[in-house]
Amino acid sequence: MPIISVIMPVYNAEKYLKEAIDSILNQTLDDLELICVDDGSTDSSLDILNEYALKDNRVNVFTQNHGGGGAARNLALTKCSGKYLYCMDADDILDSNALSELYEICEEKNLDFVIFQATCYYDEKNEYCSENYHMMNELADYVGGYVFDMHDLTEDLVFKISVTPWSKLYNLDFVLKTHSQFAENLIFHDNVFFWQVFFNADRIYFYRKSLYVHRIHSESSTGSKDERFVDIIDITNHVIMLFMENGYWDKFQNQLSNRKIGIPFFRYDLVQDDYKELFYEKLKKDLSIVHDETMYIEFVDNLSPQNKKIFKNILISKDFDDFERLNNS
Repeated sequence: MPIISVIMPVYNAEKYLKEAIDSILNQTLDDLELICVDDGSTDSSLDILNEYALKDNRVNVFTQNHGGGGAARNLALTKCSGKYLYCMDADDILDSNALSELYEICEEKNLDFVIFQATCYYDEKNEYCSENYHMMNELADYVGGYVFDMHDLTEDLVFKISVTPWSKLYNLDFVLKTHSQFAENLIFHDNVFFWQVFFNADRIYFYRKSLYVHRIHSESSTGSKDERFVDIIDITNHVIMLFMENGYWDKFQNQLSNRKIGIPFFRYDLVQDDYKELFYEKLKKDLSIVHDETMYIEFVDNLSPQNKKIFKNILISKDFDDFERLNNS
């Protein structure tokens, strides 16, 4: 049985795939398996995967019809046999000592999972950047060198943890016992998985070291900023339901109410102009349901002035052009 199972969804990643795979296979901890799921690639990605599988018996390749990264990760989870789980993206790079260092920390502290830092690389600009969301310095300052769980954190700090699976090493038995899954047929699918494991974890540790380079480019699912950005509405609602189902709505209703407005609108601002009207229509439909529910007054009372204005503009707007005019004013 390998120490670590690394899972990697792959879709049309030929440009970066070899660098990503090499960063796993060249780890100083070599007792691992790399489980790659080709998600119906139309480029040479599957050929590259098969070449690696022929050269290195640690590489296992599976295929599926194009169903998105969430479905590919869920399939890979059923194939894992290691003690720990690591999730790798097919266009990123992992530091060669990462798995060794993270494994030692998990073993020493008997963790459900460890969180670490990541650096962003803007491919088209050839620039590296340490962004707050992936560095999580505020979390590091707060927890210090102590093992913690969600109940040890302030209500605001809970939402300042990066949900990305590639900045964590998980105990695989723990993940399987929680029945955590990635959302399927949606981008931003890692949000759902993160909250499921986070709610159930008793022993988390923050390792204050950047061990990962996250490549940002226009060809990725989130970098393309296309019509799939609308998925954030469903994802946000799914996360809110998870909080409710786990008994955390009352404690976090202020943050969750504002996230129901703020998170989709953040993506609305970023989406390509060609898809803004589609985004607006789905957002209006979604928020109109809140307007019709008995929780409306409580919901509005929780909103910040900015989010309250966005909410009002969406509800009173006659159409997309009217909303744009109200929003810009």
